[in-house]
This record gives sequence, C-alpha cells and structure tokens, in this order.
Amino acid sequence: MRRLPVYLLLDTSGSMMGEPIEAVKNGVETLVSSLRQDPYALETAYLSIISFDTHAKQIIPLTEIAMFNSPPLQATGTTQLGEALVLLADKIEQEVQKTTPETRGDWKPLIFIMTDGVPTDDWKKGFEKLKQVKTGMIIACAAGHNADTSILKQITEVVVELATADTNTIKAFFKWVSASISTGSQKVDADQKEVSGLNDLPPPPPEVNVVL
Repeated sequence: MRRLPVYLLLDTSGSMMGEPIEAVKNGVETLVSSLRQDPYALETAYLSIISFDTHAKQIIPLTEIAMFNSPPLQATGTTQLGEALVLLADKIEQEVQKTTPETRGDWKPLIFIMTDGVPTDDWKKGFEKLKQVKTGMIIACAAGHNADTSILKQITEVVVELATADTNTIKAFFKWVSASISTGSQKVDADQKEVSGLNDLPPPPPEVNVVL
C-alpha cells in the first residue's frame, strides 16, 4: 500500500501562548477526527507532527490516522524554523519509503507549515537541506500580522494568511487542511497522482487568504 505522508510543522513559540496554542490543539483533534471519517484518508494518509520553538522536535512520527493520538502542545521560547526544516528533511529520509525496482514507494509527502512569527535562526540553511529531499506540495500558513509572508514565499509558492491567530480563524485553517488531506488521499487513489497546486485543493474558507 502506497502511503500519503503528511507532515504538520507547528510553531509552538512563546507568542503562541494562550488562545492560539489551544486553538491549534483543538484544530489537530478536529483534523484527525474528520480524517477518521474519510475512508480514503484512513487507508492512505499517515500523519506526523513536528513542533518548533527554541528547539524542533518530532512529537509524533509518521502514524496511520486510525492510531493517531493528538499530542499535548505547549507554547514557549523562540522560533527555530530552520531547525524544523532540517528535522523534516531527516524524517522524510528515514520515514518515507522510496521506490525501488521491486516495490513502489510512498507518495511524495504533503507538508503544512504554520507560524505566527519570524524565524529566529538560519531558516535558509534549513531550507537548503529540505531541497535535497523529494517533497510534494508545501503549504505555509502565516497566522496573524506578525508572521512574515515574504520568508514563507521563499520556501513555497503556496502561502496562506490568517488575519488573526484566534480560535475561529485557526479552526477554519485546520478544517481546510483536513479537507486538503482528504482531497490528496482521494486523488492518489482515483487518479494515481499527487496534488500539485492550489487548484487541486478545496477552495480556502474566508478566514484563510491566499498570498499572491
């Protein structure tokens, strides 16, 4: 069975403390519960969470949706996005099965990055490392007015922006992420193709603005 790996990179720095981090926790729970009701996602999608604050860590390795338990998330420290991108590249190398002459490997991973601030480390170094591995679509989300969309635009063409990092807006973002993973799962099943651009995904809700 070819898996569709999905990596969520979540900013858990100190500025996310309070309502934003609670909204992210609830968003992850909602995302997982809705994917559990989707037979395509249940069969194909595998989810991992990497958090980044003063350090990046993989809190949940690539796990099938049925076995996924939402992790506790705490907001503290700085925004080491570069370290998170290095860790992501390492985990893709370790966890995503490559195609060999004998077997077809996993689909290219779908990556979602959510941050509410500006990286406090050398993100370009991390991005260089990430470019060395095969990824599918990368979607970056700038949550609130302190996030720097120009940096995210250098990492991926697909950047969305949330005007505020409050409960309703973050909830809307995670519902869209969930719908996008469902679409990705159906596309690899029906068309044997990965999603490759915004046009392949469900239209974002009003709270989620595409940065052109």
